[in-house]
Amino acid sequence: MSRLFGTDGVRGIAGSELTIHLASQLGQAGASVLTKETAHRPTLIVGCDTRVSGGMLSNALMAGICSVGANCIYVGVIPTPAVAYLTRLYKADAGVVISASHNPAAFNGIKFFNREGYKLPDALEDEIENLISSNMMGVTMPIGDQVGSVKYKFDAIEDYIRFVMKCVPVQLQGLKIVCDCAEGASYVTSVTALERLGAEVVAIHTNPDGFNINDKCGSTHMEELRKRVVEEGANIGIAFDGDADRMLAVDEKGNMVDGDQIMAICGLHMKKHGRLKNDTIVATVMSNLGFDIMAKENGLNVKRTVVGDRYVLECMREKGYNLGGEQSGHTIYLDENTTGDGLLSALHLLNVMVETKKPLSELASVMEVLPQALVNAQVPNSIKSKFMEYKAISRAIDELEKKFEGEGRVLIRPSGTEPLIRVMIEGKDQKLIEQEAQKLADLITDVMC
Repeated sequence: MSRLFGTDGVRGIAGSELTIHLASQLGQAGASVLTKETAHRPTLIVGCDTRVSGGMLSNALMAGICSVGANCIYVGVIPTPAVAYLTRLYKADAGVVISASHNPAAFNGIKFFNREGYKLPDALEDEIENLISSNMMGVTMPIGDQVGSVKYKFDAIEDYIRFVMKCVPVQLQGLKIVCDCAEGASYVTSVTALERLGAEVVAIHTNPDGFNINDKCGSTHMEELRKRVVEEGANIGIAFDGDADRMLAVDEKGNMVDGDQIMAICGLHMKKHGRLKNDTIVATVMSNLGFDIMAKENGLNVKRTVVGDRYVLECMREKGYNLGGEQSGHTIYLDENTTGDGLLSALHLLNVMVETKKPLSELASVMEVLPQALVNAQVPNSIKSKFMEYKAISRAIDELEKKFEGEGRVLIRPSGTEPLIRVMIEGKDQKLIEQEAQKLADLITDVMC
């Protein structure tokens, strides 16, 4: 059986792969593992994004939590980083988010935070999986008045908004911002915070109906945002994903500013003001080679990890760094929050613009983004990690690596959250690398399907 947990919790199509039975089991096992050392009746914070399946899965999860004697505080639709913060603020024993992040509405997911607001290490996830596979062996199921209860706290969203504004109290008067909320969890928090800080906000995709989350909008579909920024004469465009733990930007000319560029801009600003610990930024193997060139030219150190913001975070905590993230827009400011936080990242970027009085296009020019092609190969989820066992695939990858040696980079990896293998090539010729990436992706799909 393949591992239940991916790089960001348990993901799958709601109702088939991620069923109410599995959600209930995750509630039981997660509550048992994460609260096993507590002497009191434990409490877990539970929130979700705007997917139609969120209510179904939240209630199933909370039923499982209550069935092992733990209590829940349900905070409703709210960003993932808000749950991490509220878990700490309310001194809860754990936090859980029902979300599939940037994935389409048909998908959903369940991810846990410990009492300190950190995502779980592999060992704890394995412990939860083992409990489920053993049918909750050894777990006590209380009865009658000993079962847990659910408390509803929909005003918790205000605690998060106040927290983020306190972290970066930037004054945004005079700035016009187009904000794409992806029909997701940020549709209240981001617009409210930006307006309270004085910005003129043009908010788009703020009418979630349960089915339109991430649908041609948000950080994975930025075409409309790029066009709208230019039409509005805005200073910046900001795009969140469905659960608002990532953020990408658009400059005043309509050009995309990705996670690498955002980390470069904010990291250099932090370094200048003596706030970047060890002058180091933690990135993943997916970060553009241009990021390393920028770092070398500006006296920054770069530490790379495997893909996944949880692995970035593990490196940051282990080595004492305070800034890290991914090209896709997960950015972690560890002095302030314990996970990627799209709104916090947006305010840090806006703060650099305000303090330097420079447009985003000028700030982003500190880093040259080298040509990069990323193509997804659709494959069965159960065998996606075994792609190198197919001789035709491994031979094609070897040939590509030799072809681009010294002039680029080839990176092939299975997605941690979707039934995909991601083919990424960097090189000097955009057309060539796109052709080669598509050719390899087609081969992988043909061979494995």
